[in-house]
Amino acid sequence: MQRVLRQEKKYILNTEQRMRMEARLEKMLRPDPHNEGVGYMVRSLYFDTMTSRDFYDKLAGVELRRKMRMRIYHPEDEYAMLEIKQKQGQNQLKRSMRITRKEAMQMERGDYTPLRAYDNEFAAEYYSILTMNQYRPAAIVEYHRKAYILPENAIRITFDTGLTASEGRMSIFEAQPGLYPVIQPWKAFLEIKYNHFLLSYVKELLNMCDDSEMAVSKYCLSRRQSLHRSESI
Repeated sequence: MQRVLRQEKKYILNTEQRMRMEARLEKMLRPDPHNEGVGYMVRSLYFDTMTSRDFYDKLAGVELRRKMRMRIYHPEDEYAMLEIKQKQGQNQLKRSMRITRKEAMQMERGDYTPLRAYDNEFAAEYYSILTMNQYRPAAIVEYHRKAYILPENAIRITFDTGLTASEGRMSIFEAQPGLYPVIQPWKAFLEIKYNHFLLSYVKELLNMCDDSEMAVSKYCLSRRQSLHRSESI
């Protein structure tokens, strides 16, 4: 089980802002090895209650809230990362563990029994939350990510583009899961994650973001887009 506690800042950028910031970052930070020059795909399946409690807790700004998700980086992956992300004051706590492709496919069908075979507290907690609160697969969210890293204070800066989602077939390993666009293609998400404090020259970069800092997550944006689509039908 992996455990990461850090602070986060999120912004929405237009194309010009993203290109200017990327040009600066390429000179100041190291590219993430997973980029392989062009970046990589991130696809997550989010679990939520029958009443979408986690979705509405986020919109309402509830102080103690969480997100339950399963994440892959390619449809042919032989494993998935099971994650719980929790808001704790100014920090975000993310805990995760790896499960097999077969186990992930069972969970996307609403069968959470594979977690009972793991002898660790995280798997037991995950299973309890899903079953006791009647969680079910709620949405698939996908985007393209390019990341930069700095060892000092574990700083990690990512640019996410091409946000798409689906609330139809919950098949995370499917090559073409029928995703629809969530925001305009020229917009990008900038996320800055760090421990303790940001270095001064990284703070200066944030001045290029103007007043675009956001609080709504990609999951919430995707769910809201789905609600608008259903209302228009």
